[in-house]
Amino acid sequence: MRKRVLLVPDGMADLPIDELDGRTPLEVAHTPCMDALARDGVVGLVRTIPAGMPPGSDIGNLSVLGYDPAAVFSGRSPLEAVNIVDLAADDVSYRCNLVTVAGGLLTDNTAGHVTNDEARACFAKLQEELGDEEFSFYAGVTYRGLLVWHGGELVPCTPPHDILDRPAADYLPGMAAGTGGSPAAAKLARLQARAGEVLAATRPGTTVWFWGEGRRPSMPSFRDLYGLSGAVVGAVDLVRGIGRLAGLDVIDVPGATGDLDTDYGAKGRAAVAALAGHDLVWVHVEAPDEAGHLGSVEEKVRAIERVDAEVLAPLVAAGPALMVLPDHYTPVSLRTHIDPPVPFVFAGGHGSRAPAFGETAAATTGLFLESGAALMDLFLAETS
Repeated sequence: MRKRVLLVPDGMADLPIDELDGRTPLEVAHTPCMDALARDGVVGLVRTIPAGMPPGSDIGNLSVLGYDPAAVFSGRSPLEAVNIVDLAADDVSYRCNLVTVAGGLLTDNTAGHVTNDEARACFAKLQEELGDEEFSFYAGVTYRGLLVWHGGELVPCTPPHDILDRPAADYLPGMAAGTGGSPAAAKLARLQARAGEVLAATRPGTTVWFWGEGRRPSMPSFRDLYGLSGAVVGAVDLVRGIGRLAGLDVIDVPGATGDLDTDYGAKGRAAVAALAGHDLVWVHVEAPDEAGHLGSVEEKVRAIERVDAEVLAPLVAAGPALMVLPDHYTPVSLRTHIDPPVPFVFAGGHGSRAPAFGETAAATTGLFLESGAALMDLFLAETS
């Protein structure tokens, strides 16, 4: 059986940018490996975010892995929690970002790209000061933590990357959904405020933001869906959690940070090594998404080029069937996610080639797939 790799540079897709002469970061980046795949493979567009669902990495990554998000999604935080803690049936988990609020505005959803060590100290302090039988705090990767409300309630919350440079007070728990006056929302808002007070003494300028609420999900294994064994190479808890729920082997990669400073080469080497024992390896790189949220064209181009040179190139040399696509758009001009169909390319197959890989080229081939599951089916069929 032929080995396969699914490479997902998170948030790589973008909108045309004036300073790039109307091109996107992907279109100006030096990506010889992606372009070679496009010239000899299959290029098109795929809808990774189903209509009516939020354009997050949770929905997008479930989709690119071949799942129907509408059938299995129960919230973002529970997908991450699977990689950190065992949720009870009556637990509700919330993503707990370390963020920066300055002058009343939520200015940074990463608390200045806080380091792992700094973040762990913050979450340890939150657990020490506020953890009890009802609430527990857990560290994740860098700014990405977890709050578990034992026996708690689901309160609609707003992702912090959606409200950059907006008044934080307008988006407290429940407010965006019009339920800010409920007792559960008020309790969560009080906890968020108290957590901010704790962190003010621990790391000045840093507070917390709750979002991604949900209960423990249930989903079929990747093997049950596609009859294949699999592994995942990724740094962030969201991707590793989805991998665990899908029954994939989760590969630990020293130096993989889920940020702009991740060790791209280590991810590439780990993916090549994982091919020996698995039918499909899913490789996720967070850096392009982080650059998009940062609003940096330069960093996004650099991240895409490093994905091509340090992750994709060694995989091309290893010889598996390869597919590359982002999970969603993260335009540097918007600094958040949007939901247009994303470009994809996979090696081999029959038809729809392009001279290079990019958003514009993918739109001109005429190949459009309505779901990630349809793309996975096509990829597996064309590379069997």
